Amino acid sequence: MTAPNDPVKDEIRRSGLRATPARLATLLLLRESTSPLTHAEVSQQLADRGIDRATAFRNLNDLAEVGLLRRTELGDHVWRFEAVRGQPQDDTGHPHFLCVDCGTVSCLDDVKLTAGSLRQSAKIGEITEILLRGHCNGCGDTSATRQ
Repeated sequence: MTAPNDPVKDEIRRSGLRATPARLATLLLLRESTSPLTHAEVSQQLADRGIDRATAFRNLNDLAEVGLLRRTELGDHVWRFEAVRGQPQDDTGHPHFLCVDCGTVSCLDDVKLTAGSLRQSAKIGEITEILLRGHCNGCGDTSATRQ
């Protein structure tokens, strides 16, 4: 009988890393997450499995280095990590929405630049990330009091 985690273990091994329980737990956590997580958030969620902060930090960076995770800094000097979907070399990322009030980060997987925007930006350089900042729906209700 094959365990359900075997494909993930194999993927970690193919990347050149040992498939330790801590790495497996880290990658699975980020694959289940609907938004990027900080080191602190990952550490907190893995603490009950006996994974300390230093091990979580090393594993996040190791998995990012081999292309299984993406490391992103959204202008607030905090690294966030998210799982790369599909083949790492084919994954070009997606935009994120950062709430300037509560700090919540949301993935905008379906948002794409128009052909015209891509042509204009190509004249300047290569886009590596798109970040939208604003007020999330939870915080947006108070936007009238900010004015």
